[in-house]
Amino acid sequence: MPRFIDYDYQQTVMVPVVFDQQILPGTFEYSLNYLIDKKLDLIIFHHRFKNDDGGRPAYDPAILLKIVLLGYSRGFTSSRKIESLCRENVVFMAISADSRPHFTTIADFISRCHDEIAKLFQQVLLICDELGLIGKEMFAVDGCKMPSNASKEWSGTKTELKKKSRKIDGAVRYLLKKHRDEDKKGQAEESIRQRERKQIETLLAASEKIETFLAQNEEKTGRGGNVVKSNITDNDSAKMKSGHGVIQGYNGVAAVDGKHQIVVAAEAFGSGQEHGLLEPMLEQIAQNLEAGEDLLKQAKVLADSGYHNQKTLEHLEEKGIDGYLADHGFRSRDPRFATASRHKDKEPPSRSRKGRHAVAAFSIDTEQQSCICPAGKSMWLKCARAKIGNHIFMQFMGRQADCDSCEQRSKCLRSASQKGARQVNVLLETLPKSQRKNGPIERMREKIDSGLGRHIYSQRLGIVEPVFGNIRETIGIKRFTLRGKKKVDGQWKLMTMLHNIFKIHRYGWAA
Repeated sequence: MPRFIDYDYQQTVMVPVVFDQQILPGTFEYSLNYLIDKKLDLIIFHHRFKNDDGGRPAYDPAILLKIVLLGYSRGFTSSRKIESLCRENVVFMAISADSRPHFTTIADFISRCHDEIAKLFQQVLLICDELGLIGKEMFAVDGCKMPSNASKEWSGTKTELKKKSRKIDGAVRYLLKKHRDEDKKGQAEESIRQRERKQIETLLAASEKIETFLAQNEEKTGRGGNVVKSNITDNDSAKMKSGHGVIQGYNGVAAVDGKHQIVVAAEAFGSGQEHGLLEPMLEQIAQNLEAGEDLLKQAKVLADSGYHNQKTLEHLEEKGIDGYLADHGFRSRDPRFATASRHKDKEPPSRSRKGRHAVAAFSIDTEQQSCICPAGKSMWLKCARAKIGNHIFMQFMGRQADCDSCEQRSKCLRSASQKGARQVNVLLETLPKSQRKNGPIERMREKIDSGLGRHIYSQRLGIVEPVFGNIRETIGIKRFTLRGKKKVDGQWKLMTMLHNIFKIHRYGWAA
């Protein structure tokens, strides 16, 4: 049997280490070290230090930036983990020159320097431009929803939070009453009593937390003025649906160039709705690339149906931007998906299944403009020709008194508790294209339904989605660790800046 030299990964070896020899050419840490030392202007951090004539020397922002970005590149966003790596990992020891900053220093650097991080993001972006990595011909915009350092259990409107507080107070009263009853009967168990005392303290602290929040904050409203859920832990965050379920977090929006998937603009928003987010991203593109509005006029802008709305389309037309924004019916109109079951024309749903009488159950005479409901009651003509979308309907309405006393109410209305009478819409005709409204929505629909429009829009997925896949899956960063819009926005810019630095390492300097 052959014999091999013994080895042990658990052994400790005392060896001399030359730090710059550990940062090997061709590695990401070498590119990162060179970029920060030779290319970036870090004077932007100097205003934060007031120790010119006295006080303890501070850690160099270059060192802190290197270890933070190197930690993020390994998927580590915890300041404690980055601190331990600077003590235990040779590469981190080398790139930090064995400085060993405390985790509070690292955390403070990440959370407080969001303004400087935004400037660094632009510096890295301009380096990408110098290296020819940005084509400036096509930009795709989309968002990546990630949870943040806040619990969705602490979300709610003011009414819901007050109800939660009353429920907690009720639980406290129940436990106190239980203690009094046990004291009278002499059945108190000290171990259980001690655990319940801690439970009462926790509940009282939670109730006080809610009451303090309600006293200090106004009701949170959305873009349309409607009331939305607040969050006690981080009120800038939002409860939103994502591909990974309902989360409490932020929507990291990125504008990505089509040539090498360089992120040219990035911002985190505390909103799951993307309506109204395209305009600020377009402004950032021109600002970050130090170009005027002509840059966007010469490029194509792609975005999915989340950004499709009248105001945004009007903005694109006003600025002369060649945009391609899909609407919610884009796939269903695509002839390539005509045989897909999800887009096939479906028969009218069975009203018995939904609990409502179908239109076919009503006796309708469009010439006489009359309608008799299944209960035999006549309905009054609400509108002879009502235009809804691209269709013309005749509308009939039941009389309130008839509907309120009708035995078939549960089969006719959506629910027994519904207020109002039954309305019936009878389709008369579908307007030909020549008679349809020719607004920005219709013009965008016609544009994106063309062969060229579909070809251009089909590139959106391959431009922007790989960026989010790289950040979440390849690098391994799947959540924000900070609270507050400004801090989370700084962290999102760090993540996207790291993505761009990887592009410089792989395609810029490698070439």
